[in-house]
Amino acid sequence: MLRSIDLAWVVGMVLLVPGPAFAQSEAAAEPVLIGAALIILLLVVVLAAILVQWRRASARQNLLMGSLNATSRARQLLDPNGRVVLANDAFARLFNNSVAALPQLLLERVASGSDAAQILQQLIRTVGEGGRGRTEIEVPLEDGQTDWFDVSGRNIAGFPGYVLWGAEKVTAQRQIEDFIRSDHETFADLIEHAPIGFYSVDENGKFLFVNSTLASWLGLLPDNEGGYRQSLHDLVADPLPTDTPLYSPFRDAQARSGEVAMRGPNQRVFQAFVRHDVANVQSPNGKGMKLRTRSVVHDLSRERELESALQVSEQYFQRFFEEAPASIVLLDGAGRIEQANPAFQHLLVGAEWVQAKFIDLVQAEERAAAEVHLGQVMAEGKSGAPLTVRLIGDKQRSVTIYASRREDRGRAIGLIVHLIDATEQKRLEAQFAQSQKMQAVGLLAGGIAHDFNNLLTAMIGFCDLLLLRHKAGDQSFADIMQIKQNANRAANLVRQLLAFSRQQTLQPRVLDITDVLAELSHLLRRLIGENIELMMEHGRDLKFVRVDAGQLEQVIINLAVNARDAMLEGGRLLIRTRNVTTTEPISRGVEVMPPGAYVLIEIADTGSGIPADILDRIFEPFFSTKAVGSGTGLGLSTVYGIVRQTGGFVFVDSTLGKGTNFRIYLPQHAAAGDAATRADSADDQPRDLTGIGTVLLVEDEDAVRLFSARALRNKGYKVLEARSGEAALELINEQLNEIDLIISDVVMPRMDGPTLIKEVRQRRADVKVIFISGYAEDDFRRKIDAGEEAHFLMKPFTLKQLATKVKEVLD
Repeated sequence: MLRSIDLAWVVGMVLLVPGPAFAQSEAAAEPVLIGAALIILLLVVVLAAILVQWRRASARQNLLMGSLNATSRARQLLDPNGRVVLANDAFARLFNNSVAALPQLLLERVASGSDAAQILQQLIRTVGEGGRGRTEIEVPLEDGQTDWFDVSGRNIAGFPGYVLWGAEKVTAQRQIEDFIRSDHETFADLIEHAPIGFYSVDENGKFLFVNSTLASWLGLLPDNEGGYRQSLHDLVADPLPTDTPLYSPFRDAQARSGEVAMRGPNQRVFQAFVRHDVANVQSPNGKGMKLRTRSVVHDLSRERELESALQVSEQYFQRFFEEAPASIVLLDGAGRIEQANPAFQHLLVGAEWVQAKFIDLVQAEERAAAEVHLGQVMAEGKSGAPLTVRLIGDKQRSVTIYASRREDRGRAIGLIVHLIDATEQKRLEAQFAQSQKMQAVGLLAGGIAHDFNNLLTAMIGFCDLLLLRHKAGDQSFADIMQIKQNANRAANLVRQLLAFSRQQTLQPRVLDITDVLAELSHLLRRLIGENIELMMEHGRDLKFVRVDAGQLEQVIINLAVNARDAMLEGGRLLIRTRNVTTTEPISRGVEVMPPGAYVLIEIADTGSGIPADILDRIFEPFFSTKAVGSGTGLGLSTVYGIVRQTGGFVFVDSTLGKGTNFRIYLPQHAAAGDAATRADSADDQPRDLTGIGTVLLVEDEDAVRLFSARALRNKGYKVLEARSGEAALELINEQLNEIDLIISDVVMPRMDGPTLIKEVRQRRADVKVIFISGYAEDDFRRKIDAGEEAHFLMKPFTLKQLATKVKEVLD
């Protein structure tokens, strides 16, 4: 201020000094000069005053900026037009020296339409209307994180339109608050939903706090004020003495824990373990001390259930241990028997086992292996494959040992040994090995029998030819008969070989089905196993049938095996017979059974059943639903072929999941006794065996072909001979329509008999055929289509048998 006055005085003096001189020289201009001096003086005074005011305003501004910079909160002053008047250093640091207005700066950082944008716009409107406000908004960052800002705005009193904005980053504070809030909520949730109950009551037993767990156990519902109508003693199932403190659930007021039966409004009663502490705390109004309890409730229902379940489990285990069909033995660390079930005692009839070492109960020659096996289990906790040994005692049973280690807190204390009686298994294994050996021998025998049959056919046949020329009384007759008789004895031996190898051929004869099934029942029971019940219901006054007994047995066995495979978990197999007379044809698919009298054989199982979509295909050759290698697909097709060849019919009904029922209809044979007699004595009755017709004889064995051709020519037939299938086809091409009968060997080089006949029947379907073979009839039947008409003559055969068969087929 002083500097301003001095400056004005100096300026004034400078301007006034030249005045007198100027006046002396130019007196006329004096009034003008005086006026100019006064004006200049006035201007100087005004300038000095303005300078003083500017310096004062600058000082105030510096004071204001200093005040704003002294705070850590970002500040920005905007004029009525929204232009920045000033901003403190904190603002520059916070927003990287931005010169934009704070509201606009924040709006650009938040997403349009977001909650933060709406909150910020509401604050701007409030401040713009002359008010003031403060809020927190969340501002997203480029790295995906967010920052929180505390934003405020207020109008400056006395300066309309001027707004002071403030901002501060509060991200750290918000994180701390969120952490505290989350921690509090977690703790509150832990208390509320812990698997145990919490409560607190005052000295009057009124509930001050009950967590959700206990409330749900008791069925407690809060009233309108958030409290509970019930008191502590209302929830104790057994009435307490009247002198019991209201805050204690125990009969003994001094007790701090114990079991209590509790019952809530939901009337559920449960045993609970309660522990509580009694404390005196400051009253909420600060006047005096109040009694409070801190109590914990544990529902013992689960423990009681577990105790009961454990007791039941122990009873079950003891029952399982006592009644188990397998032997169970508990051994201590030294290998001595601590406990054994009755099944083990049954194995050791005649041997003392109490407190004995288990090893000592094994046959002496097998003890070393058993000791190594059990030692390995004891040392390693497990062993490799189970061990089979023989025990001492009267029965000397073979048992398979399955051992496991007993442990207590990780320490081995002994062994648990399960013993499976393998006596029968070992017997069956030996039996199976023997049967495999017998099967191999049987295959060899079958092959040998075929070759012998060819030789014997020639020997017997030529003997018959010689006997045609040498009658009884002839010198050579006895020698020829001796040769033939020995050849027949050899043929019987061959038939025995075939019977041994199960390749014999059986001829149809009159049978009683009841007798066949009775003889077959023992085999069926072994085939289907013990887990399947076999039931047989024989019909009354069952009629006779004329069938091949062996083939009929094969039908029953095939169906029984199929039924067994369909009942893996056990079931029932029913075989039932009865007489049936139908008056109307019965149609099933393409099969039509004419009316007539039949013997019905039903074979029903309770297995898995056959799906409807494949029911029509089950009789097709090679069709099988079993796994690869488990079946050939010929079982049911064989059943169909045998039954149809016998003149019968086979039908099937099946329900998936319930079972399958096969019904076999065999024609009744009226004159059973006479037919049987005639069948038994047919060879002894004289018969005219001569005939006419052309016979093609196909045989690769020269001796057999030569005998057969001479025998048939002697009976009046024209015979064409071929030593192979190819040679036979050449003759057939030339004389196909002249041939009445083809007699063909089954097994021949290159083209066999069945193949030859298939070729022939493609050209002439009605040709009659007799197959001859040293193998069984089943062998050649497998090579032709099921149901195809073909006759069979087993080697060796006599002249009479050959002539009879030819006469029978041609007639």
